[in-house]
Formats: sequence, C-alpha cells, structure tokens
Amino acid sequence: GDSCCNPQSMGYIKKIVENKIPGIYVLSLKIGSNLIQDMENSFFMNVNDQVREVCSQLAKDPHLKGGYNAMGFSQGGQFLRAVAQRCPSPPMLNLISVGGQHQGSVYGFPRCPGESSRICDWIRKTLDLGAYTQAVQEHLVQAEYWHDPLKEEDYRKNSIFLADINQERGINETYKKNLMALKKFVMVKFLNDTMVDPPISEWFGFYKSGQAKETIPLRETSLYTEDRLGLQEMDKAGKLVFLGVKGDHLHFSEEWFYTTILPFLQ
Repeated sequence: GDSCCNPQSMGYIKKIVENKIPGIYVLSLKIGSNLIQDMENSFFMNVNDQVREVCSQLAKDPHLKGGYNAMGFSQGGQFLRAVAQRCPSPPMLNLISVGGQHQGSVYGFPRCPGESSRICDWIRKTLDLGAYTQAVQEHLVQAEYWHDPLKEEDYRKNSIFLADINQERGINETYKKNLMALKKFVMVKFLNDTMVDPPISEWFGFYKSGQAKETIPLRETSLYTEDRLGLQEMDKAGKLVFLGVKGDHLHFSEEWFYTTILPFLQ
C-alpha cells in the first residue's frame, strides 16, 4: 500500500538517510512505471515477479556493482531477503528488516493505508476464504506470506513464495549459501505490534504447529535446529542482530532510527 517515493514514508526515509550520511547513494525501489502502479503492485503483483524485477534493477545500477546495503519495511523486509537468497550479484552486504514477517503472518496483514481501506477489507475477506488456492496465491501479495499454523500442510504445499524461501519443501543450497554471505542480518521487531500476527515472526519465530496461541522463538524452530537456511551458523558467527523497539507496526522515532539503524549503513 506504499510507494517508493511517498514524501511521508519511503521518500522521507530516503531523504533523512541522504541528509545524515553525506555522499551516500540511495535507491528507493519502484515496482512499475509510476507511483500508482507501484502502490497497486504491493497488493496484486506476484512476489516472485517483484523479486525478479528488483534483481534486474539492482544488476543494472552501476552505483551498486560493488555491493549494497538493503533496508526493507514490513513486507519489504522479507521480499529483500528473497533478493539476498536468489540474486547474489551484485552482493547484498547487510540486510535490515524493519518489521518484516519472516515466518509469515496470519489472520490479518500489516497496516493498510486509509486510502486503500476498501482494498484492505476485500483482501481480508479473500484471504479468509481461500489464501491457499492457486488463483489467490498468484494474484494477491499478502496470500503469498499467509502462514496458517492450523493448516501447515496446505501452507507448505501451496504457498508459492514464503514456503519456498523458508526451505519448507526441500533445501535449496544456493539460497542458504547466498543468505550466509551477508555480513549482518538485522531484524527489528515492534514490541507493541498489532498488525503482524504473531509479532515474533519479525524475529523469525512463529506459532507452535497446530495451534495459534503459543509461540516459539527462532532458536526453537526446526528451520533453525536443522539449519535449513543457515541461520544457526549465522547466529553462532554473530551475524544475526535482533532489535526491539517500543511501538506499534512501523512506529519509531527519528532519534531511534539515527542511533540504532544508520550505523549499519556506514
């Protein structure tokens, strides 16, 4: 529901990073030929196609050929993780995920802008009716990281994006190798998040399988204990950074951003 250059969101982030780190080059990714398409694609463009488009943009940008730092907000955090896993050239150096749902989200989806409230209501109803049907998976972004702990088999079998990048159906050694090449993987969790269910997904935790009340942290998940994605090895090497910030989804102060996030970009 956002766009690359909204002066109150992504455009603003771009501006303050440029102001605080003189001479830095910042690319705010646009998916589509204009801002309206960019916003609509955040709801309706197959995430795998979005990742391919971004990989192409990055490969063509001469400023990035030596490597780059990536920062994604909400669903952008997990989408950029897919870029890290699938597109090692140019190399992603550090990945900063601000409120990204790395184990997926269920029973809702991140804050939907007021301008799009009718779209949001329609999407919620569609997800409730058939998140794992082929048509919904291929044409509704939020369905592609919809992770229902009561329907784990349906999720693993039919999720065309999240189940793939989380190695739920087999091990893609290239995904693992590429993610482990990161210097740092920074995950920001909003401690009072009411938009991501469960909020611990922002730190790669999730519900215990088969129920939707008790959650487990990353280090107790099979993804970690079996090290299917290399996260255990990265953790032992000090590459995983877990940050918590008070506030609801994507609510943070400029001061927190300057002191906590900007050092990873310098």
